[in-house]
Amino acid sequence: MRKLFTLVCFSLIVAGLSAQVQPQVRRGKPANGQTWRPENTEIWYPVPAKVTPGEGTAAPSDAIVLFDGTNLNEWESSNAEDPTVKWKLEGGNLIAVGGVGSIQTKRWFGDCQLHIEFRSPAEVKGDGQGRGNSGIFLQSLYEVQVLDGWENSTYSNGMLGSIYKQYAPLVNPARKPGEWQIYDIIYTAPVFGLNGVLVTPGYLTVLLNGVLVQNHSELKGSTEYIGMPKYNAHGLAPISLQDHSNPVAYRNIWIRQL
Repeated sequence: MRKLFTLVCFSLIVAGLSAQVQPQVRRGKPANGQTWRPENTEIWYPVPAKVTPGEGTAAPSDAIVLFDGTNLNEWESSNAEDPTVKWKLEGGNLIAVGGVGSIQTKRWFGDCQLHIEFRSPAEVKGDGQGRGNSGIFLQSLYEVQVLDGWENSTYSNGMLGSIYKQYAPLVNPARKPGEWQIYDIIYTAPVFGLNGVLVTPGYLTVLLNGVLVQNHSELKGSTEYIGMPKYNAHGLAPISLQDHSNPVAYRNIWIRQL
């Protein structure tokens, strides 16, 4: 009898504790016949990680700084036979040197938020694609065009703010030659399944000087100068900057892995 009494008391205590805990549950819809309460649509966990935003030229606290003007430790030549970077480090800027080849990050990335600042030469030489030309390649395959976009006539899907040969920019917020410009790029990498089959295409959202120029644009495949874009299965890969024989300068480059 005493055991039964103890068991009953224990059951009542557990039931009481459950009744106290239950109102704090913050997920799941009410059972049939019950009314909705505010807490039925509250999600408390997981709690997002705290990130300190950057101020001025400072990167967010969870970013990887790829170039801060002091060294080229995060970079190498895209030429596998000679990884030495032959671009110039001058006045805190990374400057393309024509004819020496593109450069790429030593680290490999997939989904990311990329911040990068660039400047075309103040002295205008050439026109169209021959004026302030470079490029930012996500996973070394998908190009966001860098070009002098100030009063410079060229094909729309090759101008500043374009996803090269795929999408023209929504608008043209280019600054004058010799002025610093800012790209903020959100990149979602393509996903491949068995036998290299494309499961999900890649996407790019791009802001140029704080203005949206690509709105979740679906990549049609890798960047092709001649012919149509196409996908080939791949994994993580470097960010690369193109040498297009124009002395385009870069600074303040950082990336957040998503």
